[in-house]
Amino acid sequence: MEPKALKRKKRPPADGKKTGVSARHPTKAAVLEPVLAKDQSRAAGKGERHSAPPRSPEARLEEALGLARAIDLEVCASGLVPLPRPRPATLFGSGKVAELEGLIRAEGAELVIVDHPLTPVQQRNLETAWGAKVLDRTGLILEIFGARARTREGRLQVELAHLVYQKSRLVRSWTHLERQRGGFGFLGGPGETQIETDRRIIGDRIESIRAELEQVRRTRALHRKSRARVPYPSVALVGYTNAGKSTLFNALTGAGVLAEDTLFATLDPTHRAIRLPRGSKAVLSDTVGFISDLPTMLIAAFRATLEEVVEADLILHVRDIADEASAHQRTDVNAILAELGVDAEAEPGRLLEVWNKADLLDAAAKRRIENEAARDPTRPCLVSAVTGYALEALLGEIETRLNRARDTLDLVLQPEEGALSNWIYENCEVVERTGVGDGVTHLRIRVAPEKRYRLARLAGPARLGIAAE
Repeated sequence: MEPKALKRKKRPPADGKKTGVSARHPTKAAVLEPVLAKDQSRAAGKGERHSAPPRSPEARLEEALGLARAIDLEVCASGLVPLPRPRPATLFGSGKVAELEGLIRAEGAELVIVDHPLTPVQQRNLETAWGAKVLDRTGLILEIFGARARTREGRLQVELAHLVYQKSRLVRSWTHLERQRGGFGFLGGPGETQIETDRRIIGDRIESIRAELEQVRRTRALHRKSRARVPYPSVALVGYTNAGKSTLFNALTGAGVLAEDTLFATLDPTHRAIRLPRGSKAVLSDTVGFISDLPTMLIAAFRATLEEVVEADLILHVRDIADEASAHQRTDVNAILAELGVDAEAEPGRLLEVWNKADLLDAAAKRRIENEAARDPTRPCLVSAVTGYALEALLGEIETRLNRARDTLDLVLQPEEGALSNWIYENCEVVERTGVGDGVTHLRIRVAPEKRYRLARLAGPARLGIAAE
Protein backbone atom coordinates (compact mmCIF):
# COMPACT_ATOMS: atom_id res chain seq x y z
CA MET A 1 0.00 0.00 0.00
CA GLU A 2 1.46 3.34 -1.07
CA PRO A 3 2.02 5.69 1.88
CA LYS A 4 -0.26 8.69 1.83
CA ALA A 5 1.12 12.00 0.64
CA LEU A 6 2.19 14.86 2.83
CA LYS A 7 -0.64 16.87 4.32
CA ARG A 8 -0.63 20.62 4.29
CA LYS A 9 -2.10 22.08 7.43
CA LYS A 10 -4.72 24.81 7.11
CA ARG A 11 -3.43 28.06 8.47
CA PRO A 12 -5.55 29.37 11.37
CA PRO A 13 -7.22 32.75 10.83
CA ALA A 14 -5.27 35.74 12.04
CA ASP A 15 -6.10 36.82 15.56
CA GLY A 16 -6.08 40.57 15.95
CA LYS A 17 -5.39 40.27 19.66
CA LYS A 18 -2.04 38.62 19.04
CA THR A 19 -0.68 40.98 16.43
CA GLY A 20 2.04 43.48 17.18
CA VAL A 21 5.76 43.62 17.69
CA SER A 22 5.61 41.86 21.06
CA ALA A 23 3.59 38.88 19.76
CA ARG A 24 5.58 35.66 19.78
CA HIS A 25 4.91 33.53 16.72
CA PRO A 26 5.45 29.77 17.08
CA THR A 27 8.05 28.11 14.90
CA LYS A 28 6.57 26.54 11.76
CA ALA A 29 7.61 22.93 11.39
CA ALA A 30 7.18 20.07 8.94
CA VAL A 31 7.07 16.52 10.36
CA LEU A 32 8.25 13.65 8.16
CA GLU A 33 7.78 9.97 8.99
CA PRO A 34 10.09 7.77 6.84
CA VAL A 35 8.50 4.41 5.96
CA LEU A 36 11.09 1.74 5.28
CA ALA A 37 10.42 -0.83 2.59
CA LYS A 38 8.75 -4.15 3.48
CA ASP A 39 7.43 -2.78 6.80
CA GLN A 40 10.88 -2.50 8.30
CA SER A 41 10.87 -0.48 11.50
CA ARG A 42 13.41 1.79 13.13
CA ALA A 43 13.83 -0.98 15.69
CA ALA A 44 15.46 -3.26 13.13
CA GLY A 45 17.92 -5.54 14.86
CA LYS A 46 16.00 -5.33 18.15
CA GLY A 47 13.23 -7.71 17.18
CA GLU A 48 14.27 -10.19 19.84
CA ARG A 49 13.02 -7.96 22.64
CA HIS A 50 9.84 -6.79 20.87
CA SER A 51 7.11 -9.36 21.37
CA ALA A 52 4.39 -6.95 20.21
CA PRO A 53 3.95 -6.29 16.47
CA PRO A 54 5.50 -3.05 15.23
CA ARG A 55 3.25 -0.01 15.21
CA SER A 56 1.78 1.22 11.97
CA PRO A 57 3.46 4.14 10.19
CA GLU A 58 0.33 6.22 10.88
CA ALA A 59 0.66 5.60 14.63
CA ARG A 60 4.34 6.53 14.55
CA LEU A 61 3.52 9.74 12.65
CA GLU A 62 0.85 10.65 15.19
CA GLU A 63 3.34 10.21 18.01
CA ALA A 64 5.88 12.38 16.19
CA LEU A 65 3.21 15.07 15.79
CA GLY A 66 2.53 14.84 19.53
CA LEU A 67 6.23 15.35 20.23
CA ALA A 68 6.25 18.43 17.99
CA ARG A 69 3.20 19.90 19.69
CA ALA A 70 4.77 19.27 23.11
CA ILE A 71 7.12 22.22 22.51
CA ASP A 72 4.47 24.43 20.89
CA LEU A 73 5.59 24.02 17.29
CA GLU A 74 3.13 25.01 14.56
CA VAL A 75 2.97 21.99 12.28
CA CYS A 76 2.39 23.33 8.75
CA ALA A 77 2.94 20.02 6.91
CA SER A 78 3.25 16.36 7.84
CA GLY A 79 3.10 12.95 6.23
CA LEU A 80 4.58 9.57 5.45
CA VAL A 81 7.62 9.43 3.16
CA PRO A 82 8.44 6.11 1.43
CA LEU A 83 12.04 5.07 1.94
CA PRO A 84 12.99 2.08 -0.25
CA ARG A 85 16.65 2.26 0.76
CA PRO A 86 18.36 4.66 3.21
CA ARG A 87 21.01 6.80 1.49
CA PRO A 88 24.23 7.49 3.42
CA ALA A 89 24.40 11.15 2.35
CA THR A 90 20.80 12.35 2.78
CA LEU A 91 18.74 9.34 4.01
CA PHE A 92 16.21 10.01 1.21
CA GLY A 93 16.88 9.71 -2.50
CA SER A 94 17.84 12.82 -4.46
CA GLY A 95 14.45 13.02 -6.17
CA LYS A 96 12.58 12.84 -2.87
CA VAL A 97 14.89 15.47 -1.32
CA ALA A 98 14.10 17.84 -4.20
CA GLU A 99 10.35 17.13 -3.92
CA LEU A 100 10.36 17.79 -0.19
CA GLU A 101 12.39 20.97 -0.70
CA GLY A 102 9.57 22.40 -2.80
CA LEU A 103 6.96 21.64 -0.14
CA ILE A 104 9.11 22.95 2.71
CA ARG A 105 9.81 26.23 0.92
CA ALA A 106 6.17 26.61 -0.16
CA GLU A 107 4.93 26.16 3.40
CA GLY A 108 7.63 28.40 4.85
CA ALA A 109 8.75 25.73 7.34
CA GLU A 110 11.63 26.92 9.51
CA LEU A 111 12.18 23.49 11.06
CA VAL A 112 11.93 19.98 9.61
CA ILE A 113 11.53 17.04 11.96
CA VAL A 114 12.58 13.66 10.54
CA ASP A 115 11.26 10.91 12.82
CA HIS A 116 14.29 8.71 12.16
CA PRO A 117 17.91 8.68 13.37
CA LEU A 118 20.10 10.97 11.26
CA THR A 119 23.87 10.92 11.07
CA PRO A 120 25.66 14.27 11.39
CA VAL A 121 26.43 14.24 7.65
CA GLN A 122 22.80 13.49 6.73
CA GLN A 123 21.57 16.28 9.00
CA ARG A 124 24.00 18.82 7.52
CA ASN A 125 23.23 17.84 3.91
CA LEU A 126 19.47 18.03 4.44
CA GLU A 127 19.77 21.45 6.10
CA THR A 128 21.77 22.66 3.09
CA ALA A 129 19.27 21.23 0.58
CA TRP A 130 16.11 22.42 2.33
CA GLY A 131 17.33 25.73 3.73
CA ALA A 132 15.83 24.93 7.13
CA LYS A 133 16.92 23.55 10.48
CA VAL A 134 16.62 19.75 10.65
CA LEU A 135 16.06 17.68 13.79
CA ASP A 136 15.87 13.91 14.07
CA ARG A 137 13.85 12.07 16.73
CA THR A 138 16.67 12.17 19.27
CA GLY A 139 17.19 15.90 18.82
CA LEU A 140 13.45 16.57 19.18
CA ILE A 141 13.17 14.59 22.41
CA LEU A 142 16.20 16.42 23.80
CA GLU A 143 14.53 19.75 22.97
CA ILE A 144 11.38 18.67 24.85
CA PHE A 145 13.38 17.60 27.88
CA GLY A 146 15.24 20.92 27.80
CA ALA A 147 11.95 22.83 27.78
CA ARG A 148 10.42 20.72 30.58
CA ALA A 149 13.34 20.61 33.06
CA ARG A 150 12.63 22.80 36.10
CA THR A 151 15.02 21.81 38.88
CA ARG A 152 18.78 22.29 38.75
CA GLU A 153 19.24 18.52 38.70
CA GLY A 154 16.88 18.16 35.75
CA ARG A 155 18.62 20.93 33.82
CA LEU A 156 22.02 19.36 34.47
CA GLN A 157 20.81 15.96 33.23
CA VAL A 158 19.32 17.47 30.08
CA GLU A 159 22.43 19.56 29.41
CA LEU A 160 24.61 16.46 29.73
CA ALA A 161 22.47 14.57 27.22
CA HIS A 162 22.51 17.58 24.86
CA LEU A 163 26.30 17.85 24.99
CA VAL A 164 26.85 14.13 24.36
CA TYR A 165 24.51 14.41 21.38
CA GLN A 166 26.06 17.62 20.04
CA LYS A 167 29.61 16.32 20.38
CA SER A 168 28.94 13.89 17.53
CA ARG A 169 27.40 16.69 15.42
CA LEU A 170 30.64 18.71 15.08
CA VAL A 171 31.32 17.80 11.48
CA ARG A 172 32.82 21.02 10.13
CA SER A 173 36.41 22.29 10.66
CA TRP A 174 37.08 26.01 10.29
CA THR A 175 40.80 26.34 9.56
CA HIS A 176 40.59 30.13 9.49
CA LEU A 177 39.84 30.01 13.21
CA GLU A 178 42.99 28.08 14.16
CA ARG A 179 44.24 28.82 17.62
CA GLN A 180 47.92 28.40 16.70
CA ARG A 181 50.32 26.90 14.17
CA GLY A 182 52.62 24.00 14.85
CA GLY A 183 56.22 23.44 13.75
CA PHE A 184 58.59 26.10 12.40
CA GLY A 185 58.47 28.50 9.49
CA PHE A 186 56.29 27.60 6.52
CA LEU A 187 56.52 23.88 7.15
CA GLY A 188 54.36 23.91 10.28
CA GLY A 189 50.96 22.33 9.91
CA PRO A 190 47.73 23.71 11.39
CA GLY A 191 47.50 23.81 15.15
CA GLU A 192 44.29 23.44 17.13
CA THR A 193 41.36 23.87 14.72
CA GLN A 194 37.98 25.25 15.76
CA ILE A 195 36.38 21.80 15.78
CA GLU A 196 39.09 20.53 18.13
CA THR A 197 38.55 23.54 20.37
CA ASP A 198 34.80 22.92 20.43
CA ARG A 199 35.29 19.24 21.24
CA ARG A 200 37.69 20.08 24.05
CA ILE A 201 35.31 22.66 25.55
CA ILE A 202 32.35 20.29 25.29
CA GLY A 203 34.42 17.46 26.80
CA ASP A 204 35.44 19.63 29.74
CA ARG A 205 31.82 20.66 30.35
CA ILE A 206 30.66 17.03 30.16
CA GLU A 207 33.19 16.02 32.82
CA SER A 208 32.11 18.95 35.00
CA ILE A 209 28.41 18.02 34.75
CA ARG A 210 29.14 14.36 35.44
CA ALA A 211 30.99 15.37 38.59
CA GLU A 212 27.99 17.46 39.70
CA LEU A 213 25.57 14.63 38.91
CA GLU A 214 27.74 12.22 40.88
CA GLN A 215 27.23 14.51 43.85
CA VAL A 216 23.50 14.47 43.10
CA ARG A 217 23.60 10.68 43.03
CA ARG A 218 25.31 10.58 46.42
CA THR A 219 22.76 13.04 47.81
CA ARG A 220 19.90 10.92 46.51
CA ALA A 221 21.48 7.85 48.08
CA LEU A 222 21.56 9.66 51.41
CA HIS A 223 17.91 10.65 50.99
CA ARG A 224 16.97 7.04 50.22
CA LYS A 225 18.93 5.89 53.25
CA SER A 226 17.08 8.44 55.35
CA ARG A 227 13.73 7.27 53.96
CA ALA A 228 14.75 3.65 54.61
CA ARG A 229 14.92 4.49 58.31
CA VAL A 230 11.28 5.54 58.09
CA PRO A 231 9.27 2.32 58.25
CA TYR A 232 7.38 2.83 55.00
CA PRO A 233 8.01 0.90 51.78
CA SER A 234 8.54 2.77 48.49
CA VAL A 235 6.36 2.53 45.37
CA ALA A 236 7.44 4.00 42.01
CA LEU A 237 5.25 4.90 39.03
CA VAL A 238 6.69 4.18 35.58
CA GLY A 239 5.16 3.99 32.15
CA TYR A 240 5.00 5.31 28.63
CA THR A 241 4.77 9.07 28.41
CA ASN A 242 1.19 10.41 28.57
CA ALA A 243 -0.12 7.16 30.08
CA GLY A 244 -1.59 9.13 33.00
CA LYS A 245 1.08 8.61 35.67
CA SER A 246 0.88 12.13 37.13
CA THR A 247 -2.94 12.08 37.08
CA LEU A 248 -2.88 8.76 38.95
CA PHE A 249 -0.26 10.15 41.34
CA ASN A 250 -2.51 13.12 42.13
CA ALA A 251 -5.57 10.90 42.54
CA LEU A 252 -3.81 8.61 45.03
CA THR A 253 -1.98 11.30 47.03
CA GLY A 254 -3.98 14.49 46.57
CA ALA A 255 -0.83 16.23 45.32
CA GLY A 256 -0.85 19.02 42.75
CA VAL A 257 1.73 17.63 40.33
CA LEU A 258 1.41 19.00 36.79
CA ALA A 259 -0.75 16.63 34.75
CA GLU A 260 -1.44 17.56 31.13
CA ASP A 261 -2.52 15.70 28.00
CA THR A 262 0.92 16.16 26.47
CA LEU A 263 4.11 14.15 26.13
CA PHE A 264 6.72 14.48 28.90
CA ALA A 265 4.65 16.87 31.06
CA THR A 266 6.66 15.74 34.11
CA LEU A 267 10.44 15.26 34.32
CA ASP A 268 11.38 15.83 37.95
CA PRO A 269 10.48 13.08 40.45
CA THR A 270 8.00 13.81 43.25
CA HIS A 271 7.44 11.86 46.47
CA ARG A 272 4.28 11.71 48.60
CA ALA A 273 3.00 9.46 51.38
CA ILE A 274 -0.15 7.40 50.77
CA ARG A 275 -2.37 5.58 53.26
CA LEU A 276 -3.44 2.08 52.28
CA PRO A 277 -6.86 0.53 53.11
CA ARG A 278 -5.80 -1.63 56.08
CA GLY A 279 -3.79 1.12 57.78
CA SER A 280 -0.40 0.69 56.13
CA LYS A 281 1.54 3.61 54.66
CA ALA A 282 3.88 3.84 51.68
CA VAL A 283 5.91 6.48 49.83
CA LEU A 284 4.78 6.95 46.21
CA SER A 285 7.18 8.38 43.59
CA ASP A 286 6.23 9.88 40.22
CA THR A 287 9.01 9.61 37.63
CA VAL A 288 9.80 10.62 34.06
CA GLY A 289 7.86 8.92 31.27
CA PHE A 290 9.42 6.59 28.72
CA ILE A 291 9.01 6.48 24.94
CA SER A 292 10.04 4.19 22.11
CA ASP A 293 13.60 4.71 20.90
CA LEU A 294 14.39 6.82 23.97
CA PRO A 295 17.89 8.21 23.38
CA THR A 296 20.49 6.20 25.26
CA MET A 297 22.22 9.39 26.40
CA LEU A 298 19.00 10.41 28.15
CA ILE A 299 18.78 7.08 29.98
CA ALA A 300 22.39 7.55 31.09
CA ALA A 301 21.87 11.20 32.06
CA PHE A 302 18.70 10.48 34.05
CA ARG A 303 20.15 7.42 35.77
CA ALA A 304 20.41 9.31 39.08
CA THR A 305 16.67 10.05 38.88
CA LEU A 306 15.73 6.58 37.65
CA GLU A 307 17.55 4.99 40.58
CA GLU A 308 14.32 5.74 42.47
CA VAL A 309 12.71 3.08 40.29
CA VAL A 310 15.52 0.57 40.75
CA GLU A 311 15.41 0.89 44.55
CA ALA A 312 11.59 0.80 44.88
CA ASP A 313 9.93 -2.05 46.77
CA LEU A 314 7.08 -2.10 44.25
CA ILE A 315 6.92 -0.71 40.69
CA LEU A 316 3.58 0.33 39.20
CA HIS A 317 3.72 0.14 35.40
CA VAL A 318 0.96 2.52 34.26
CA ARG A 319 -0.40 1.71 30.79
CA ASP A 320 -2.86 3.62 28.63
CA ILE A 321 -5.09 0.65 27.98
CA ALA A 322 -7.30 2.67 25.60
CA ASP A 323 -4.36 3.24 23.25
CA GLU A 324 -4.15 0.79 20.34
CA ALA A 325 -0.36 0.75 20.74
CA SER A 326 -0.54 -0.21 24.44
CA ALA A 327 1.06 -3.64 23.92
CA HIS A 328 3.95 -2.13 21.96
CA GLN A 329 4.40 0.58 24.60
CA ARG A 330 4.55 -2.12 27.29
CA THR A 331 7.41 -3.79 25.42
CA ASP A 332 9.30 -0.49 25.13
CA VAL A 333 8.92 0.27 28.86
CA ASN A 334 10.03 -3.23 29.87
CA ALA A 335 13.08 -2.90 27.60
CA ILE A 336 14.11 0.37 29.30
CA LEU A 337 13.52 -1.17 32.73
CA ALA A 338 15.77 -4.05 31.70
CA GLU A 339 18.50 -1.51 30.82
CA LEU A 340 18.15 -0.14 34.35
CA GLY A 341 18.49 -3.62 35.83
CA VAL A 342 14.80 -4.37 36.50
CA ASP A 343 13.66 -7.63 34.88
CA ALA A 344 9.86 -7.58 34.68
CA GLU A 345 9.64 -11.31 33.90
CA ALA A 346 12.12 -12.42 36.57
CA GLU A 347 10.45 -10.29 39.27
CA PRO A 348 6.70 -10.56 38.53
CA GLY A 349 5.70 -9.89 42.14
CA ARG A 350 7.65 -6.62 42.21
CA LEU A 351 5.96 -5.12 39.15
CA LEU A 352 2.22 -4.42 39.08
CA GLU A 353 0.61 -3.32 35.83
CA VAL A 354 -2.03 -0.59 36.16
CA TRP A 355 -4.29 -0.41 33.12
CA ASN A 356 -5.31 3.23 33.21
CA LYS A 357 -7.91 5.30 31.27
CA ALA A 358 -10.77 2.83 31.65
CA ASP A 359 -13.09 5.83 31.27
CA LEU A 360 -12.12 6.05 27.57
CA LEU A 361 -13.38 2.50 26.85
CA ASP A 362 -16.89 1.76 25.66
CA ALA A 363 -18.95 -0.85 27.52
CA ALA A 364 -17.98 -3.76 25.25
CA ALA A 365 -14.27 -2.92 25.29
CA LYS A 366 -14.33 -2.48 29.06
CA ARG A 367 -15.86 -5.94 29.57
CA ARG A 368 -13.28 -7.47 27.24
CA ILE A 369 -10.38 -5.77 29.06
CA GLU A 370 -11.79 -6.79 32.48
CA ASN A 371 -11.98 -10.44 31.34
CA GLU A 372 -8.43 -10.20 29.99
CA ALA A 373 -7.20 -8.79 33.31
CA ALA A 374 -8.98 -11.55 35.25
CA ARG A 375 -7.22 -14.24 33.16
CA ASP A 376 -3.79 -12.59 33.41
CA PRO A 377 -1.67 -14.40 36.07
CA THR A 378 0.13 -11.12 36.94
CA ARG A 379 -3.20 -9.68 38.24
CA PRO A 380 -3.18 -6.24 36.58
CA CYS A 381 -5.58 -3.56 37.85
CA LEU A 382 -7.97 -1.76 35.47
CA VAL A 383 -8.54 1.78 36.79
CA SER A 384 -9.40 5.32 35.79
CA ALA A 385 -7.35 8.03 37.45
CA VAL A 386 -9.80 10.68 36.16
CA THR A 387 -13.04 9.18 37.51
CA GLY A 388 -11.55 7.27 40.45
CA TYR A 389 -12.82 3.93 39.12
CA ALA A 390 -11.28 0.94 41.02
CA LEU A 391 -8.64 3.06 42.81
CA GLU A 392 -9.54 1.46 46.16
CA ALA A 393 -8.98 -1.98 44.64
CA LEU A 394 -5.60 -0.78 43.35
CA LEU A 395 -4.59 0.46 46.79
CA GLY A 396 -5.63 -2.89 48.28
CA GLU A 397 -3.48 -4.78 45.75
CA ILE A 398 -0.53 -2.47 46.49
CA GLU A 399 -0.87 -3.16 50.22
CA THR A 400 -1.15 -6.94 49.66
CA ARG A 401 2.02 -7.03 47.57
CA LEU A 402 4.00 -4.80 49.91
CA ASN A 403 3.02 -6.77 53.00
CA ARG A 404 3.84 -10.08 51.35
CA ALA A 405 7.52 -9.57 52.21
CA ARG A 406 6.94 -7.95 55.62
CA ASP A 407 6.24 -9.97 58.76
CA THR A 408 3.30 -8.97 60.96
CA LEU A 409 4.20 -9.43 64.62
CA ASP A 410 2.48 -8.97 67.99
CA LEU A 411 4.47 -7.59 70.91
CA VAL A 412 3.53 -6.75 74.48
CA LEU A 413 5.71 -3.95 75.89
CA GLN A 414 6.21 -3.26 79.57
CA PRO A 415 6.31 0.36 80.84
CA GLU A 416 10.09 0.25 81.34
CA GLU A 417 10.76 -0.73 77.69
CA GLY A 418 10.74 2.83 76.38
CA ALA A 419 13.93 2.38 74.34
CA LEU A 420 12.49 -0.67 72.57
CA SER A 421 9.24 1.20 71.91
CA ASN A 422 11.19 4.12 70.44
CA TRP A 423 13.20 1.81 68.15
CA ILE A 424 10.01 0.10 66.93
CA TYR A 425 8.37 3.41 66.04
CA GLU A 426 11.47 4.53 64.14
CA ASN A 427 12.11 1.30 62.25
CA CYS A 428 8.83 -0.61 62.01
CA GLU A 429 5.29 0.13 60.93
CA VAL A 430 2.89 0.17 63.86
CA VAL A 431 -0.43 -1.18 62.57
CA GLU A 432 -2.32 -1.19 65.88
CA ARG A 433 -1.65 0.00 69.43
CA THR A 434 -3.78 -1.11 72.38
CA GLY A 435 -3.40 -0.26 76.05
CA VAL A 436 -3.67 -3.38 78.23
CA GLY A 437 -3.44 -1.65 81.62
CA ASP A 438 -0.80 -0.62 84.20
CA GLY A 439 1.27 0.94 81.42
CA VAL A 440 1.45 -2.30 79.43
CA THR A 441 0.95 -1.83 75.68
CA HIS A 442 0.08 -4.32 72.96
CA LEU A 443 1.54 -3.49 69.53
CA ARG A 444 0.84 -5.09 66.18
CA ILE A 445 3.69 -4.17 63.86
CA ARG A 446 5.06 -4.90 60.42
CA VAL A 447 8.81 -5.29 60.05
CA ALA A 448 10.99 -5.55 56.97
CA PRO A 449 13.01 -8.78 56.65
CA GLU A 450 16.35 -6.95 57.00
CA LYS A 451 15.26 -5.49 60.40
CA ARG A 452 13.81 -8.69 61.84
CA TYR A 453 17.17 -9.84 63.26
CA ARG A 454 17.80 -6.52 65.02
CA LEU A 455 14.30 -6.56 66.53
CA ALA A 456 14.84 -10.13 67.75
CA ARG A 457 18.05 -9.05 69.50
CA LEU A 458 16.36 -6.09 71.19
CA ALA A 459 13.11 -7.80 72.19
CA GLY A 460 14.27 -11.38 72.58
CA PRO A 461 13.56 -14.17 70.07
CA ALA A 462 10.99 -15.83 72.30
CA ARG A 463 8.70 -12.80 72.18
CA LEU A 464 8.37 -12.69 68.37
CA GLY A 465 5.36 -14.56 67.02
CA ILE A 466 4.12 -14.22 63.47
CA ALA A 467 0.45 -13.29 63.42
CA ALA A 468 -1.85 -14.54 60.73
CA GLU A 469 -3.00 -11.96 58.20
